[in-house]
Amino acid sequence: MSSSVRNSILLALSLSVSFAFGSVAAAATCGNDGSGYNRWKQDFAAEAAAVGVGQRGLQALAASSYSQRTINADRNQRGVRYPLDEFIRIRLGSLDGFAAQVKRRIDGNPAFYASLEQVYGVPAGILLAIHGMETGFGSNMGSENVINSILTVAYDCRRSDLFTPHAVAALIMVDRGMLSTSQIGAFHGELGHTQFLPGNALRYGVDANGDGAIDFNNLADSLATTANYLRQKGWQPGQPFNEGTANFRVLNEWNAATVYQQAIALVAARV
Repeated sequence: MSSSVRNSILLALSLSVSFAFGSVAAAATCGNDGSGYNRWKQDFAAEAAAVGVGQRGLQALAASSYSQRTINADRNQRGVRYPLDEFIRIRLGSLDGFAAQVKRRIDGNPAFYASLEQVYGVPAGILLAIHGMETGFGSNMGSENVINSILTVAYDCRRSDLFTPHAVAALIMVDRGMLSTSQIGAFHGELGHTQFLPGNALRYGVDANGDGAIDFNNLADSLATTANYLRQKGWQPGQPFNEGTANFRVLNEWNAATVYQQAIALVAARV
């Protein structure tokens, strides 16, 4: 594990995890196919243990398998290159129709959404626009095993530095009982109603329903975590969020595609 990856792990997890970095005898070597995955797991286990991963997390690592479906999806990504009107047509259908769905959900539980805005300052329209765009309001939260997916992209040489901190976080979440080894998510380890990567889930997770657990398949926990994430990234309560404002720039922390940010703001403005 390179020093830059160790530093990014520390940065990503320092607010959530207390651990000391130990010396690691062997560095895990990334690969471009599944042939080296089992050897990588053995080396990565030593590194994971050195940064605070416990027995349950290490057992999840040992039991994991290389996800070819994740790699296929990763290799076929083309990014968001649509103009705004085409993006809206493909992802939302129409602004008015999508906003109507958002409003129905707010009307179904107004006290809950008001409480989120009171605590975090993020309007329900923003949170539900994200919810709808990420998972169709929870109807499609992925089809892949989260542990296999996030470890696979951490092993893969293309973006190992990016995903290694999230892989460590996922194993720590297993240790803490926050993540089941059978948890299903998206192709890069995103999980729950709004598709959090494990490092962000660990750092910003909120137990909104007070049951003593942070469960990203639970709507209350997931949306409260989303609101907490945006607030921690600089969301300013009571301020506008249209394009060009400080709050609009915070949406870049959620998704770097400008059309995605524009769609969120436009939907929320219609609610």
